[in-house]
Amino acid sequence: MTTSHHVTRRSVLAGLAGIPIAVATAQQAAAREPGAARSWTHRTIFVAGDSTAAPKGAARAPETGWGMALPFYLADRIAVANHARNGRSSKNFVDEGRLDTILAELRAGDVLLVQFGHNDQKTDDPVRHTEPWSTYQEYLTRYLDGARERGAVPVLATSAERRRFDAAGNATSSHGEYPDAMRALAVREGVALVDVQRESLALWQELGPDETTRYFLHTDDGRVDNTHFNTPGAAAVALMVARGLVGSGVLQRGDVRRLGEVPDPSWFTWLPRDPA
Repeated sequence: MTTSHHVTRRSVLAGLAGIPIAVATAQQAAAREPGAARSWTHRTIFVAGDSTAAPKGAARAPETGWGMALPFYLADRIAVANHARNGRSSKNFVDEGRLDTILAELRAGDVLLVQFGHNDQKTDDPVRHTEPWSTYQEYLTRYLDGARERGAVPVLATSAERRRFDAAGNATSSHGEYPDAMRALAVREGVALVDVQRESLALWQELGPDETTRYFLHTDDGRVDNTHFNTPGAAAVALMVARGLVGSGVLQRGDVRRLGEVPDPSWFTWLPRDPA
């Protein structure tokens, strides 16, 4: 059994207690988006992102993307279409035609939730690398424009922090200027922002170096991964996202549920193999 299965509900909830709801850049701006803060019989949240959000094949279990956990916190009428994929940046997600695939399915009132940054930082990989204050913002704007053209609601989400601590035991940021560039773009474009980077950094700081190992992929078979999550870690980030969507006015309080609960590992479903 992996260490993820030893995590108690109490430890997860204790770590999340007191974490504020992430708010939009401006709630009023979010409310002006088509479909924002209105009642819908059915909406779909499309997730565009990287491996920290992506669905996983069974061979990777217990590795879990936060997009896999998000439906646990949403009402049944809110569907999740998780298009996040391992190894993608804001750039190669577009270049591979994955944004076009989402836009072909996106309908008025749906939500396009965009979370990139981990792989945009890879300066030695021209296929994925973007510069935070130029090409990163330019690519993100393509997601925003595509959603708005279809009457959908674009939402930016900063990347969840990695598990990194300095010698004094303080959680440290690993994303450079990318979160600030995304925050600035949200202000400029008047779109909702869920600030997962700040919230996750605060949670890792609260939990400390030892307790955070129960949220990341540290397993009994020797895997030590301080970027990707197990089920409690994915649930913690998904909860931040769900609360942030309500705090920004993109969703209503009745659109979310079970915010005081943590899904048991048996609730999750891994795919037969990693999606293409």
